Amino acid sequence: MVDTRFHRFAGPSTIGAILTALKRAELVASLSNTELEVTGVTELNLASGGDLALAAHSNYTEELRATSAGAVLVIPSLVAEVPAHSMAIVVDKPHHLFAEILDHLYPADTRSNIVSGRDDLGEPIFERDVVIGANVVIGQGVEIGRGTVIGANTVIGAGVTIGRNCTIAPNCTIDCAHIGNDVVIHSGVRVGTEGFGWLDFGQTNRKVPQLGRVLIQDRVEIGANSTIDRGALGDTMIGEGTKIDNLVQIGHNCRLGRNCLVAAMTGLSGSTILGDGVLLGGGVGTSGHLSIGSGSVVHGRAAVTKDWPAGSKLAGAPAQDIRDFWREIAAMRKLSKGDKRG
Repeated sequence: MVDTRFHRFAGPSTIGAILTALKRAELVASLSNTELEVTGVTELNLASGGDLALAAHSNYTEELRATSAGAVLVIPSLVAEVPAHSMAIVVDKPHHLFAEILDHLYPADTRSNIVSGRDDLGEPIFERDVVIGANVVIGQGVEIGRGTVIGANTVIGAGVTIGRNCTIAPNCTIDCAHIGNDVVIHSGVRVGTEGFGWLDFGQTNRKVPQLGRVLIQDRVEIGANSTIDRGALGDTMIGEGTKIDNLVQIGHNCRLGRNCLVAAMTGLSGSTILGDGVLLGGGVGTSGHLSIGSGSVVHGRAAVTKDWPAGSKLAGAPAQDIRDFWREIAAMRKLSKGDKRG
């Protein structure tokens, strides 16, 4: 569910009215119930009877079968998987229509919370012993816990919540985020920025609205000049006790487990999932929509392109089991030197 603390909802509205406003009369005519009221837009696994969800790829099949969504935008090949209680809206390019609906229900001019007013959220709330530095900007509805320190020139967007005994260094921006206790955020960090989501790659480059959040659990530390993008629709999550070095990029909808260590210059593409206790060396990259199991170690400069189970030890580009990596290196060295036996 899109968090309306951060993104104003223009609904509720019937699905027929929404599609009519978007000039999709051919779809309105195909609906079994044009009066279905849409009360929100969310992911398949989180949806309830008033929600609209998306199933744009066969990878969504299992979640589609189990969804409770009232309506689902779906590609033709997945129509048979739509549950009986959900209304199928069948389109060849559901992602495109989904983006149009998001723009309609969550208008673009309500999303820049740092600069736009949110008087409906009320005044900021501070517990005791909160320290606010010079030139700090704090939006409406912000909540900050006891003993937290906010450094000079930091900007905190409307609706953000920050727990107790946190340290937010100077020159940070925090938007669309809920932050736990004992979190340390170093200078120049950007939390809750728009994710890098596009359609019609290299042609129109149509932006996909980024309406999710960033959830940062207790005892997380984020190094200087790192960026954590908010989710596209769900959440980007940083697990308890995880430590992130300087100059790290974490894309939208990434989920990092507890007590991970992420070294400098690492870049995680969208929807990368790390289990608990994963160690990433400097400059690691992932191609996104993949998982790395708990306790895995990924050596510096590795490029991870597929799922890996718990306890993996990876190196190389593309990343492979480190034993295979060293065997290949040894073989290449032998070939380059020639076989001098005999």
